[in-house]
Amino acid sequence: MSVDGVVAERNGDGGADEPGWDVDPDDESGVAVVAAVGRQIKAWREAAGMRAGELGVAIGYGEDLVYKVEGGRRIPRPEFLDRVDEVCGAGGKIAAMKQDLAAVRYPKKVRDLAGVEARSVEIAAYVAHGLHGLLQTPGHARALFEARQPPYSQDEVQRMVAARVARQAIFERAPAPTLSFVQEESALRRPIGGTLEWRRQLEQLLKIGQFRNVTLQVMPTHREAHPGMDGDIDVLKFKDGTAVGRSHGAFNGRRVTDAKQLRILELRYGIIRAEALTPRETLALIERVLGET
Repeated sequence: MSVDGVVAERNGDGGADEPGWDVDPDDESGVAVVAAVGRQIKAWREAAGMRAGELGVAIGYGEDLVYKVEGGRRIPRPEFLDRVDEVCGAGGKIAAMKQDLAAVRYPKKVRDLAGVEARSVEIAAYVAHGLHGLLQTPGHARALFEARQPPYSQDEVQRMVAARVARQAIFERAPAPTLSFVQEESALRRPIGGTLEWRRQLEQLLKIGQFRNVTLQVMPTHREAHPGMDGDIDVLKFKDGTAVGRSHGAFNGRRVTDAKQLRILELRYGIIRAEALTPRETLALIERVLGET
């Protein structure tokens, strides 16, 4: 099953009431798009002479979910739109709205981050704890979200995992951006998600580390203090020559665009890279850890 796949639960009337994604009321643009899509679905349903319950039965979903989608309270998944389009005879007009919903299906802060990454031509990232989100397998990400306290609902976990994996489309971009990651060795040795998922994660790192546009390095645990001890560092550069950076240990953790402040972050990152293992040594270490699992 894909990251977006969900096992449907059967409700009392026999329809599958898929646990979809609730709309964040603070996301104004998302609320507007979902409400507009809901109104269109309702209009097509009524034009087809169907009640909400009848539509639910016809497409294999519960009546309650149909009402929630039409009322703009639930973000419908792509397959929901496909089924409604077919049953209501919309000729592709409902299915075409998948593109509109794709832009708002994830939390706003994640959409903003993905948008910045998508515009970048160069990304440099040091992660003090764990693995960078662009490097994580779906199972690894899910285990991290499920470990949060207070706990997220399964709906929230599903949505955040899907959003994190969607960001990884950056590896398929053309032209490819230049990506540089430095991870702490401890991140390779923590069995997040259990042994099988740990192995999948190590295998994914080996795969990504061989991409021509990716430089993957590991900071050995036995290294002494380095400029990244205060926290993560990210620097993203864009085609127009501008850049944005952020570090938990500098400038109060806020995003910076000032050239002087960016140079400070780049200096710190440069020293971190110099003290880390080379890309070749890093892949050899990952292979060794994988062989030990």
